[in-house]
Amino acid sequence: MKESGRKQGAASPCAACKLLRRRCAQDCVFAPYFPADEPQKFANVHKVFGASNVNKMLQELPVHQRGDAVSSIVYEANARVRDPVYGCVGAISSLQQQIDALQTQLALTQAEVVHLRVRQTASFPHGFCPTSPSNSGSPTFKLMGSQTMPIFDLDMVVDQASLGEPMWSF
Repeated sequence: MKESGRKQGAASPCAACKLLRRRCAQDCVFAPYFPADEPQKFANVHKVFGASNVNKMLQELPVHQRGDAVSSIVYEANARVRDPVYGCVGAISSLQQQIDALQTQLALTQAEVVHLRVRQTASFPHGFCPTSPSNSGSPTFKLMGSQTMPIFDLDMVVDQASLGEPMWSF
């Protein structure tokens, strides 16, 4: 049976054994997860965690969990190479800040829509709706739309402690 990282017949060392300059044994714990054609994958893992520590971690896991563990280790190692202090946590924090900013922007846009709807409703008495298909192009709508004034201002306050959930004030 052919293992990934090795050629059948000739024993080609896996990326880990190549980097560590050692002979790749038949039962090498790294060979199935670090093929010879992906040397940078193990280089970052070795740089961040060390080959001995990764070897110990993999030895302690059942074989069916090692693939997922290697994926996580590689992901964290690559994140640590990009950001040595925060690693994955820095990426997560950055994404959370983007989510918060987008939620605030969405809440402001929703508030503006409500404000415009209230303003439009107040400008046209007796249920007349200028945005209906029959009235949207009428000359009256075009004249009145540019002259309307807001009845009240709608302000939104964002409470940072509650992760950007909007609190409405009138």
